[in-house]
Amino acid sequence: MAQDGTQAIRRAAAILQRIARVSESSPPTLREISRAVDLPRSTTHRILKCLTDTGLAAYNPESREYEIGLLSYELGLAVTDRVLDMLPLRAAVDRVAARTKVTTYLMRRSGIEAVCIYKADGTAVIRVIPVEVGQRRYLGVGAGATALLAELDDATIERILAAIEPELGCYADLSIDNIRQSVRSTRESGFAVSEKRVYNSTFGLGVAVRTDHGTADFAISIAAHAPEVQDQHVSEYKAIIQEEIGRATAVTGYGSKASHG
Repeated sequence: MAQDGTQAIRRAAAILQRIARVSESSPPTLREISRAVDLPRSTTHRILKCLTDTGLAAYNPESREYEIGLLSYELGLAVTDRVLDMLPLRAAVDRVAARTKVTTYLMRRSGIEAVCIYKADGTAVIRVIPVEVGQRRYLGVGAGATALLAELDDATIERILAAIEPELGCYADLSIDNIRQSVRSTRESGFAVSEKRVYNSTFGLGVAVRTDHGTADFAISIAAHAPEVQDQHVSEYKAIIQEEIGRATAVTGYGSKASHG
């Protein structure tokens, strides 16, 4: 019975993650969720019914689509020590956005995905906003998610790449090979670069942020209009991100190993 309960929780979590995923153009239907989590439609429907009854998910009877429910949002507002520890990182994101004038993100690793937990808008005339708060991306899709992927060991990376390969066709220029190359480049410099890979018009730059225990669960990244980004801008972005992570490190004990090269 305990095993069945654990399995049900894992399935419900997988379904909620699928509902929240950013790569889809619209909220998913029962059929799409069932296929994504590899469960029979009857089982998926039963779990979704429980999730909607409790408010963790919401159902639109007209479109037959599912969205994240208000209870999930309310639970995310709970104040814990971990949430308080993130405040200096959020402040760093605000400062990076103000100094670079481009959209800046705080991403957190969640299984094989990265979830956007905070966003600060820039003031550039053309603003690029590829991800909204609460949306999820597979590791390797975008600069912040690639910075987080590069922190994992090679065997884990290969398992993740095998799992996400069928989903890469919806992006501008993403493949298993160029994600591997991005991981290698990120490990060499400490900076993940995503230029016209996810969207044709987007340039992204990301840095993993380590806790004082050495794990990298967070990344700070920027998204800019690719045609406007020149080499000098990239150098400036790198210096600003590193400086602001350093300021946050003084408060949280977090840090990064990125260089300015």
